[in-house]
Parts: sequence; structure tokens; C-alpha cells
Amino acid sequence: MIIKEALNDAIKRLKENNIEDATIKARELLAYVLKKEKQYLVINNDKTIEKRAYMLYNNIITKLILGIPLQYITNKQEFMGLSFYVDNNVLIPQPDTEILVEEVIKIAKDNYENSKELQILDLCTGSGAIAISLEKYINLKKEIYASDISNKALEIANKNAINNNVKVKFIQSDMFEKINNEFDIIVSNPPYIETKTIKTLSKEVQNEPVIALDGGTDGLDFYKKIALEGYRYLKDKGFLCLEIGYNQKDAVIEILNNIGKYSNINVLKDLSGNNRCIIANKRG
Repeated sequence: MIIKEALNDAIKRLKENNIEDATIKARELLAYVLKKEKQYLVINNDKTIEKRAYMLYNNIITKLILGIPLQYITNKQEFMGLSFYVDNNVLIPQPDTEILVEEVIKIAKDNYENSKELQILDLCTGSGAIAISLEKYINLKKEIYASDISNKALEIANKNAINNNVKVKFIQSDMFEKINNEFDIIVSNPPYIETKTIKTLSKEVQNEPVIALDGGTDGLDFYKKIALEGYRYLKDKGFLCLEIGYNQKDAVIEILNNIGKYSNINVLKDLSGNNRCIIANKRG
């Protein structure tokens, strides 16, 4: 079997099973199996593939058809220009979350240039993508903390910190349970999908960890906890920065307002025009 034939067969199988971006995914996975760049496939499309590699490729295509996300197969996802290891213990970082990270970087630059040491907490860190990106791109003296309830997630986050040559202080904690510091900024992309909605999502998303998806009956459980307790862990006029679901703006703003501890509540949209982030200050 030559490369061109293997690719055509894989693309055909993926399309027959309604897999989006079949050609792109087939090429990426064959390059992964062959441990080559994708350009290699074009230049050497008549080159024979070894039998073992071809069998592995077919098995991987089957996994994709069964709903295993491509990123879990390759154990790789790019986020904020950095490379992150991912597997089924963590959510796959998504481009929309970069909006949140970029806003926190801007907040740091605009408000804390004269700070002795900026303190930031990434709550529900998962793969560590947010915390690690902030450590990488905020050019101020700072301490970045990142917490998660899952020890397996924290192992992956720590691995990603090492791979990206940054230092983050990781804490195993159920929300604020083991958090003791006060922070200038608390940032979080918490679970926010309604429990009943999870079963309607794509097979790929359903193969991501439920604990990192399920926001309770109304999808708002974690926002309620963060709003109720978060201000105790923020310095005066500190920033609370949250990613939200596209339809949760009004509900999350209402939660924050009802607590009575937050002001200057603003909403940011993502590149698709959906409401994506809510930024608020702790009242001084």
C-alpha cells in the first residue's frame, strides 16, 4: 500500500461515517503514524507504507470513527501558540478560551505594571493551558497558581508546565477548599454544560471527561460557587475572569449581582460573536 492509496481509503472511510474535515484529519494522522511532517505525504505520495504502520493507521482511523478526539490520539493540542499534552483525563483546550487568556494578559498589563508581585489563580485548570499561557506571556513579576480537583489532571498540567519551561504552583483542591491566598486575578473556565445536554453533544465531546463538562442541572453550579466564595480570595478591586457558555451571560451576571460583592461587570464576545467571557471586579 502506498501513501496516496492509504490516504484515499482513510478519507473515504471518514466521509462515509460523517467525520468532519476528513481529508485534514486523515493527513494529520498518517503523518503522526509515520512520524513525518504533513508535507512529506505530498512529496512522497507514491512511497510504500510498511505493513505494521498501515495496520496502526487503520486502527487509529477506526478510533476516530468511534468518536475518540484526534487530540487524544496524538496527545497534542496547540493553544496560544504553545503545545500541550492532552489525554482523556483533561478537556481539550479550545481556541475560544484564548479570548479569556488574552483579556487576562491585558488586565495584568493595564493594571499591575507597578505591582510588587502579581498573584493569579487559575481555578479548574485541567491541562494547565490557561495558567501556563499566563505564566509564559505576562511579562511582570508574578506567581501563578492553578488548582483542580483531579490529581490526574494536575499530573498532566505539571507535565505541560515542564514541557513549556514555566513554573506554576499546582494545588489539588475542590474549588476553594485548599486555597489560602488572596489574588489579584482569579480566572476560570469551569464546567458549564447542563447535565441533560451532555448526551446530545458530539461523540468526540462525550469522550472528554464528564467531570470537566457537567455544570449541573442548569449548567450554573460552578458559577454560583465561584461567585459566592471567590470574593473572599480576591484582593480589593481584584478581577474575576470567567469563560461562559454562549447562552449564559444574563444568568451569570444575575448570580454576580445577587452576591453584591462585584462591580464593573463586562462581557466579551468570541470570534464567532458569541458571549464568551465575563469580567468583574471585587467591590473595594
